[in-house]
Amino acid sequence: MPQIDRTGVISFGDASIVVRTEGYPHRTAWADQKAWEGKFKREVFARVVQQLNRMGWKCQLPAFNQREKDQYPTIYEDCRRSERECRRGDLQGNLKMDFGTLKFEMWQDVANVQNRNGGRYDFDKEKRMPYMLRLLMEHTRRRLREYLMNVFTGYTFDPGRDLKVGPGRNCVTAMEAVLEDRKHTGHYVKALGRAPYTNDAQQSGDGLVIEDGMRVYALDWHGRVVTGIALYDLGGKWKIVTGKYSTISNVWHNKVFVNNPGDLRRKRNDDKGRSRLERELSTAVAAMNFERAAKLRDILFPKAEPLFMIWSDKHGGGYFGPNYSGYTSDTTQAGKYTRAELKPYLGDADEKGHLRAVPVRKAA
Repeated sequence: MPQIDRTGVISFGDASIVVRTEGYPHRTAWADQKAWEGKFKREVFARVVQQLNRMGWKCQLPAFNQREKDQYPTIYEDCRRSERECRRGDLQGNLKMDFGTLKFEMWQDVANVQNRNGGRYDFDKEKRMPYMLRLLMEHTRRRLREYLMNVFTGYTFDPGRDLKVGPGRNCVTAMEAVLEDRKHTGHYVKALGRAPYTNDAQQSGDGLVIEDGMRVYALDWHGRVVTGIALYDLGGKWKIVTGKYSTISNVWHNKVFVNNPGDLRRKRNDDKGRSRLERELSTAVAAMNFERAAKLRDILFPKAEPLFMIWSDKHGGGYFGPNYSGYTSDTTQAGKYTRAELKPYLGDADEKGHLRAVPVRKAA
């Protein structure tokens, strides 16, 4: 069977494979773009779906969503048919094409899941996978890479960002990996050696200025205080190089401290405790276990003060989750906030911009 002429680059991400095909007709007529996408879908997308089916994966269209259909009536079906939800045993996947880029992302919900919405939204998906699922994930993306490079003449594999951190031959230090990785964010400015600061990125948790390359104190994902070198990443977040081969990623700027915050042995994880208690409260209410719900309510909100939910008109509308994190349409799972906790978003008002305070409990 003759090969097909297409040029592009294949790369691996966190439990994913990405195929970037050259030649997408940007800045051309809509009809030309649709014709290009149709050919790309037949030649590349459909072949990848077929190959996944051969490998034992079950691929199907995403579930129909009436709200999205109503919100985007002209493009909803096109977007839906350019995506597949996939599964092989306990390993799940999502295949999606967009503007000449094809991405197949894999995850699992069996073990080590931290995000309340499932393993798909966790960082470090590969590290969280049980051993056999990680082998299946690696086998899948390598088979797809070999298949695409055999079918298409101009597809090449770029291992440039697949940096192996650790001691030994052909390995790099954490510092070298971070410095190389941030050159490929799409926002890198060579003169700065990093992306431009955004979202008050230099404002530290103790009100001082964070400089790129400065030794700082920071909170890890478990609320422990660590120390290391701060290197700016993107969107107000920093990477903290804590050792020769260790790094903490996605640290929000207000969790970075220029000076010693004191009491270094104490974990600052009150927000995680609050989220856990609110989730337990939601579960108790849903199960009609009101005695347990009352006990959890009194632990969370010992004072008989008014409570509110925060409604946002963005993203189709939804309530803030606990700790201002995420959105939900379920009032039992929505975060509950005191009047003082509304101030970071609403000030002293009940409505501001697209946000609105919704009363839950009045003062006793």
